[in-house]
Amino acid sequence: MIHVQLFSTFETTGFLEIAISTLEKKGIKKNSIFAVPLDNRAEERKIFDTIHRSDGTSLIDIGMGMGTAFSVIGASIGFKLAWGPIYCGLIGAFVGFVLGFAIRLFMELVIKKKKRVLKGKHSEVILIVDCEESQAELVEDILWSHFALGVAKVK
Repeated sequence: MIHVQLFSTFETTGFLEIAISTLEKKGIKKNSIFAVPLDNRAEERKIFDTIHRSDGTSLIDIGMGMGTAFSVIGASIGFKLAWGPIYCGLIGAFVGFVLGFAIRLFMELVIKKKKRVLKGKHSEVILIVDCEESQAELVEDILWSHFALGVAKVK
């Protein structure tokens, strides 16, 4: 008699409980079903990227656009001022960049943090089923029909 282990992942929903009870009704013993919930991330997500890790969001995109716009405005106004267009353009670029960077940092720290909390990412559950090879196809069908995210079979 060859034993097969089926590994599957589920979101924490009622479908997981229904899948387990269906497996028990089809003859899989309770001690052959093992469910392991994964822990949620405890640490806060980092805002600034490192050379080894990047989250794909840029903090300087708004700053660059506003820096360009403010430098053009500063250079235009600088023709009438005593410092001239170059200094006024550089000051405008710096002020625009800092202002845009501050806006983007505020959006990431305050607005998107609230969205992440409201969204509520829940961790998954790994379900391990130990069964005979003759039952493996049935167990796999049950897992897929109850919305498993993934299923793997190991002999």
